[in-house]
Amino acid sequence: MSATATPKSVLNESKQIERAAMLIQMGARMQVLESETTLSYERLIRLYKEVAGKSPSKGQLPFSTDWFLTWQENIHSSLFLNIYEYLSKGVNLDAVELLTKAYRLYNEQVADAQIEPLLSFTRAWRLVKFVDAGMLTRTKCSQCSGQFVTEPYENRHYTCGLCNPPARAGKSKSAGALTLH
Repeated sequence: MSATATPKSVLNESKQIERAAMLIQMGARMQVLESETTLSYERLIRLYKEVAGKSPSKGQLPFSTDWFLTWQENIHSSLFLNIYEYLSKGVNLDAVELLTKAYRLYNEQVADAQIEPLLSFTRAWRLVKFVDAGMLTRTKCSQCSGQFVTEPYENRHYTCGLCNPPARAGKSKSAGALTLH
């Protein structure tokens, strides 16, 4: 063992397993688990199968900001990001704890509104990564003053999708979709 290597800690490994299990229960994909824990890929696969009762989904995560900018998805993303930003200013939590608390609050809010949640845990994680990288930001709506997810170069006279919805917005008959009156 080298002088700079940290000795293996059973307690730390236990915390990492607990964190990974919680993330799996929230719907995190393997890329999230690999990024947010120190467990090996093989351990994560075994843990995923044990916790979820199935193998993890295959394939890469979407790497596009476009999903967060479409009408309903933007409203959901903005709700989550506002909760996340609010918590980050008032509560001293590590990044994963902050993300999981914000995601739980997002789910509570959409359930109370009887709206189907569109934002998966993995997408919420990706949204935070996009914001941290400066690829997305929040912009104040010039009409309602709400903060909405936008591209960083959005103009100062931004109008959100609630104040100025697209022509077909809110016309869906599917249960749990946003509707406009």
